[in-house]
Amino acid sequence: MKITQVAAQLYTCRDTLTDAAGIAKTLARLRKIGYTAVQASGLGPISDQELRRILSDTGMTCAATHEPGADILDSPQKVVDHLRALDCKITAYPYPHDLDFSSRESLNNLITKLQHAGEVLHQAGQVLCYHNHNCEFQKLDGKVILDLIYDGTTATALQGEPDTYWIQYGGGDNIAWCKKLAGRLPIIHLKDYFTTSENKPHFCEIGNGVLDFKSIVAAAEASGCQWYCVEQDTCPGDPVDSLATSFRYIQEHLVS
Repeated sequence: MKITQVAAQLYTCRDTLTDAAGIAKTLARLRKIGYTAVQASGLGPISDQELRRILSDTGMTCAATHEPGADILDSPQKVVDHLRALDCKITAYPYPHDLDFSSRESLNNLITKLQHAGEVLHQAGQVLCYHNHNCEFQKLDGKVILDLIYDGTTATALQGEPDTYWIQYGGGDNIAWCKKLAGRLPIIHLKDYFTTSENKPHFCEIGNGVLDFKSIVAAAEASGCQWYCVEQDTCPGDPVDSLATSFRYIQEHLVS
């Protein structure tokens, strides 16, 4: 992994991204830390043109986005146009809001729509990924739901955006999932995990938790990962400070 492959997931800073001025200020702070790429998510109202201008002015690349699930499933051409406007190739389906995890019919409907949307994006030279949480590690008909989603779609239509925290929380194995997604892993969310003294799982900066990121990154790199996206859903203080702590750890311990 090279430091230029490390991106900041903007959802981490969502509270300061409510308007163009806040977005510009936040991106400038991230660029000063050393980040050269971001994943666009959690932004307030802003035109594609204005966002692209801010990215250019701050020297940032849009590595990927998260798009509303309904847009991906029901209006994939809208997503294609949005990504083109940002000069971005990768997006991810963020969360299966309407999925009945106990229903094979409901899951099959999601799989069919993901396959169709992914084919539309693929034809446009773009990539649709699936962003997991812990809920996809439930079993249906004796199989892990996340396995069923990938097994039911083609690699050209749907690739992976594994999230290291949620895989750990769901009882999965991060290294095994990186290997399983070989050739199907353009981006990964690096997010650390620890349990509090009250035995509750919690988010933390990279290097402050229990995850073995040296092995995870090595497995992701071997599977063809292009982007390593740092995210922290909740932070103890200023989210940019948490992203800075994670960046420093990555720079000192994980990059080649």
